[in-house]
Amino acid sequence: MKRILVTGGAGFVGSHLCKALVQQNHHVICLDNFFTGRKENIQTLQSLPNFELIRHDLVEPILLEVDVIYNLACPASPVHYQYNPIKTIKANVLGALHCLGIAKRVNARVLQASTSEIYGDPSEHPQKEDYWGNVNTLGPRACYDEGKRLAETLFCDYHRENGVDIRIARIFNTYGPQMHPNDGRVVSNFIVQALQNQDITVYGEGEQTRSFCFVDDLVDGLLKLMQDNMPTTPINLGNPNEITIKTLAEMIIELTQSKSKIIYQDLPQDDPVRRKPDIERAKKHLKWEPKIALNDGLQQTIAYFKNELTP
Repeated sequence: MKRILVTGGAGFVGSHLCKALVQQNHHVICLDNFFTGRKENIQTLQSLPNFELIRHDLVEPILLEVDVIYNLACPASPVHYQYNPIKTIKANVLGALHCLGIAKRVNARVLQASTSEIYGDPSEHPQKEDYWGNVNTLGPRACYDEGKRLAETLFCDYHRENGVDIRIARIFNTYGPQMHPNDGRVVSNFIVQALQNQDITVYGEGEQTRSFCFVDDLVDGLLKLMQDNMPTTPINLGNPNEITIKTLAEMIIELTQSKSKIIYQDLPQDDPVRRKPDIERAKKHLKWEPKIALNDGLQQTIAYFKNELTP
């Protein structure tokens, strides 16, 4: 049994990760300020003896004794991270510093949940880990994109200068149960709109692409990345099966048997045109690749939202 800290542990991905670690009989400390995390996400864990919840904002330092740290503390959807961009930058930068400080002090292994957003609107396709990205440092998404890029820099510098045992996961679009209904991400938006027979909002002409990874596959990748003798360089975690946003909307309408119609609005500033991970590094070092087909994952996610939206 290890003492494992999961920052942002009541969030969408964090809550699934906490559940997986608890099931492995580790003692899990879930730290969250509940800006986007929800107590409902961890409700089934709170009565367990090897689960502990701390309400804390990682912008402020905290002293803990742990063996392993997963740093997932930051709003991940544009609606939430653009709501207070300065706080988003602080969550990324100060949060990374505070996790690295703990790791250095107690000699813990620490993972940074980075993002495909560090590639910006990529001019390289698919995106490999050695691609430096195409990011607008002055745009509305920069608080998140640049905050995550600087967090990666801090992790690498702590590794080089202090020997901290780091991991960096660049997470591509992830979906599944326990997404917030109002988080503004495309899968949750489309499903909620379809279940309520509202018009489905597609930006641009819907020809921009994404690659969607089911949350169970992602958690499996995070766990494997934290094993011994894994690379300290960034590793993409995502599903390489590329799909247009318009096709995703049509799939969700069909799966929900919705009466929704697709309407088109202007593309937001700096919205990436194409997004697809190269996962050869993950295949080689982690022996990992996604297993859950988009159709199957969407059905599980739709079932979750049906229950969430039922009065």
